Amino acid sequence: MIKKILGILSILVLCFALVGCGNNDTKEKEEKKEKEVVKKTIDYMVLVNKENKLPDDWEDIVELVESKDAWGDKVQIEKKAYDAYLKLKEDLEKEKVYIELDSIYRSVAEQQDLWDRWTKEKGIDYVKKYVAVPGYSEHHTGLAIDICIKKNGKLIYENDDMIAEKKIFAKIHEKLPTYGFILRYPKGKDKITGYSYEPWHLRYIDNVDIAKEIYDTKLTFEEYLKNNKN
Repeated sequence: MIKKILGILSILVLCFALVGCGNNDTKEKEEKKEKEVVKKTIDYMVLVNKENKLPDDWEDIVELVESKDAWGDKVQIEKKAYDAYLKLKEDLEKEKVYIELDSIYRSVAEQQDLWDRWTKEKGIDYVKKYVAVPGYSEHHTGLAIDICIKKNGKLIYENDDMIAEKKIFAKIHEKLPTYGFILRYPKGKDKITGYSYEPWHLRYIDNVDIAKEIYDTKLTFEEYLKNNKN
């Protein structure tokens, strides 16, 4: 009888042990999954400029989708930024303002190729003035969008021609905060941003309130981040 009871107890202990192991395995899997989710989340407020390099793991975790630019060529863009761009585009069209994608995502490797090619064609002094050092271009993030505009059925994409379209870009810039975008390189702020005025260069930050604050206060992204350090 005693042996029978001991046998039953042994079985029960074994069952509890197996259940415990199963729970531990499940718990470990869940914790691992949570860590992976955290790891794959990009920082939409990331600062990439001439002094701040793209995070080392960014290209591994950013979620890109494919689209086409104004000329029908394939381009890539961060998923949420693209969704917001489509909404912005649709809203602008209600006011007969038409925008198209121009330059979007460029990998660090592509930027290096661009740097090398232009150095050979234009010279190093020209490249240093107009081309971002590989790893330090905001286009690496997939969150920067260079747009061109369509007016009377004709594409306007040359820099000087776009800068001349002040009324059109005023309408575009006014709507940016509603969709989580900011104007990345405002007029007269080149000493802060490192770049001259680019009315076509939009940056998605995934925060409507912050985007509106930056628009209302006329701050650069650098200034906002400096003023709001934790």
